[in-house]
This record gives sequence, structure tokens and C-alpha cells, in this order.
Amino acid sequence: MSESLDPTPGSGPGGADSANTDGAGNAVDGVGGAGSAPRAKWYKRVGPGLITACVVIGPGSITTSSQVGARYGYSMLWVVVLSVMLMLTFMTMAARLGVVTGVSSGTLITRQSRRWLAAVLSCSVFFISAAFQFGNNLGIYAAMAEFESALTPVPGLQLWHLVVLFNALAISFLFVFHNLYKAVERLMMAFVGVMLISFAINLAFSRPNPLDILYGMIPPIWTLWGAGEGAEIDLSLLGLVGTTLVMSGAYFQAYLVRQKGWTKRDLGDGLLDARVGAVLMMLITLMLISTAAGALPGEQINDARDIAKGLTIFGTFGRAVFCIGLFSAAYSSFLVNSMVGGFVLSDGFGWGSDPRKLAPRLATTGVLLIGMIVALITIASGTRPMAAIVFGQAVTVLASPAVAAVLLWLCNKRDVMGEDRNGWGLNLLGGVGLITLLAMAYYTATSKVWPEVAKWVGLDG
Repeated sequence: MSESLDPTPGSGPGGADSANTDGAGNAVDGVGGAGSAPRAKWYKRVGPGLITACVVIGPGSITTSSQVGARYGYSMLWVVVLSVMLMLTFMTMAARLGVVTGVSSGTLITRQSRRWLAAVLSCSVFFISAAFQFGNNLGIYAAMAEFESALTPVPGLQLWHLVVLFNALAISFLFVFHNLYKAVERLMMAFVGVMLISFAINLAFSRPNPLDILYGMIPPIWTLWGAGEGAEIDLSLLGLVGTTLVMSGAYFQAYLVRQKGWTKRDLGDGLLDARVGAVLMMLITLMLISTAAGALPGEQINDARDIAKGLTIFGTFGRAVFCIGLFSAAYSSFLVNSMVGGFVLSDGFGWGSDPRKLAPRLATTGVLLIGMIVALITIASGTRPMAAIVFGQAVTVLASPAVAAVLLWLCNKRDVMGEDRNGWGLNLLGGVGLITLLAMAYYTATSKVWPEVAKWVGLDG
């Protein structure tokens, strides 16, 4: 993929690889034409947003959503609505950045600043993805563990073998398909469909009161001001925001719209697609919280296996359906999350972000292997790798606000976006999102990262 595209402000992509081709070099009908091409069918007007939704809905978000539902019932559904609104804000910025400029984000940062900034930011995103990948591997392990009785008859088969197998399949997926974006898009559409059906069935089993769900989506003023019952905010609630407002996923939206083959004339489709992805994130998360509120009130939930074990009231079928949804969430996030880290790293160092190039695929393989190795160590030892967890938290503390700030910066520059730069609405919501990320970063740094570091260096008294 040519990175030397026309940088003229406000212009669409000027390079040969994105002016009239998709991410694999295939011709895109009507792109670059006279504007008389027929309107694409609705399912061809979405894709990147669905893929981003798969990054967000993983084992971590399933666990935190269920924790919130089990503890707070339906009363904190409004947090999901606000978090998704902020996520949509940054997805919109990234989609606009990708289709309007036609240049990769790493190239833009290098042109507007220095290569070192693009490299540092890309390394941060890479390690965020690697940290998430560790959780995705454990999510697959948890889903398979619920089917262990059906798997043990296979001679010599152990569950950790399946973790290795699914990583091998993901790596093979990267190198088998020439049109990688198209293959990923179709696979993620299937996974999203499975998740919607699985979690909707579980929600139906829990028989929630629709009015309780509706009331839960209205922010209570007394809670926002820190008074009254329910004002206490615990780690699960902060985790819910953190696993919904995933800045690395929002940032990758700029890459996905280019791989889709969209240009400035497709800006409307890009914005529609971002909204569809955000709505799907919200629906799935609301279903997870509501299911836990109805079926697991007061239960102690530490991981996805606790959720499956707690759904005994649904019977064998209900638990199996949940595990199918869990596997779909884990493996969809598994593949796309690794691509986020790999492609952004390759782009940040100037190696390119074209799916046909070897560098981004090798970097993606690196994310997969790091996540798998850490997960296998955890499975074998039965303990949490605190050093890796704290490192991942520390990187996230720094990188998430930095990514948000870079998107705001680029999307407000006239020489980058021309007349399509941010309006006051996007800037207002983006500012709220950045403040939220900074507040969460401060909390994580002071209450989770520093105490662990202090223990290691002997400063904990």
C-alpha cells in the first residue's frame, strides 16, 4: 500500500492503492468515478464498525459487564450508554480521518510531528493489544473448559492444546487470505451474529423486567453527585468503562476504513458504519448486564468461568449457549485485537499498513505469540503473572489518553482535514472522553500500578 498519498488538505486519497481499490488491491466500483454509481447495498456499507465492536466485546468486557450486573442490578446501565457514546465519538473521528485524508495515521503523525512520536504511540498500542490478548486466550480456555467432558475422550488432548491450536489457526488466517480485510469482515459479521443470538437467548432465560432496563439507562442525579444509595463506585464499574472505551480499537478504525476501500465520497457510509458498530457494542453489553442482574444477583464473579457456572438455572442448554457466545467474543476479539497491535506497530515504524505486506502480518503474529505465551504460563502455574499485568496497566495508563489526544489533535488541523475537521460537538464529547481517560489513568496509576511497583522496590513500608 503506497503511503505517499496526496496530502492536499480536504482531498480524498490520492494514491493508487486507495483511490479505486480495496485493501487487497481489488477494484472498488464507483470509487473515483463521476458520482453516478448506484448506491451500495446496506450490508456493503458497513464493516469496519462491526470489526471494532469485536475488539471491544471480549472476555474482559463480558466479565466486567456481568460483575456490574450482579452487584448493581440494572441501575448502572446508563454507564454503558455514556461509555459507548464516548467510544462512538472517537470511532467517528478515526473514520473521518481515514476516509478524508486517505493516509495512514502513522504517516500523518510523522508528517505533522516526528517519526519518533508515531513509533512511541504505535509501541504503546502494540503492548495494549498484547495485554488484551492474554485475556482473550484465557477466555477461549474458559469457554473450552465448560465443554471439557466432551473433549476428554480424545486421547492425550488437554485444554491448553486448544489454546495453541486456535493461535495457530489465527496465524494461518493472516497468511492464507490475499484479501485479508474482506475475510476478516465476513468472519466478524458471523461472530457478531452468533454473539447477538447467544446472549439474547440467555437474556430471555433470565426474564428481565423491561421497565427496570429502561429505568437503568437513566442517569440518577444523586449518584452522579456522589450522594445517596449506590454512590459507591467499585473496580467492576471502572472496568466496564475501561473495556468499552477502548482507544486502540477506535484508533484502528482509521485503518479499517482505508482497507475497506472507502474514500472521501464514502464519508457518509463511514459515519453510518461507526454508529452501527457502537449500537451493537451497546446492545451486547446491555444484554450481558441485564442477564447477570436477573440470574446472578449478589454472586461473586472473578472470571468468565464463574459466569458459566452460575448459570445453572438455565440448564445445560443455557450454559452451552453462553459458552458459544463467550467463545465467539473471545476468538473474534482474539484475531482483530492482534491485528490492531500488529498493523499499528508496523505503520508507526514506517514499514507500512497494507494488509498485503509481510511486516504488519509478522507484527500481528508477534501479538498473538506474546498473548499465548503469557496465558500458557498462567494456565500452567495457576497464578496470575503480576509483572505482565502491571506492565500492561502501566502502558494503558499512558497510551489511552495519548491516543485520544492525538486523534483530537489531527482531526482539528485544517491542513490535515480541511473543511472536514471536527466541529464543536465532536470536540466537546472528545474532551469529555479525554478527561475520563485521564481520570481513569490517574486512578489506575495510584491504586493499582504504584502499589505493586512499591512492593517490588521495597517502598511499601
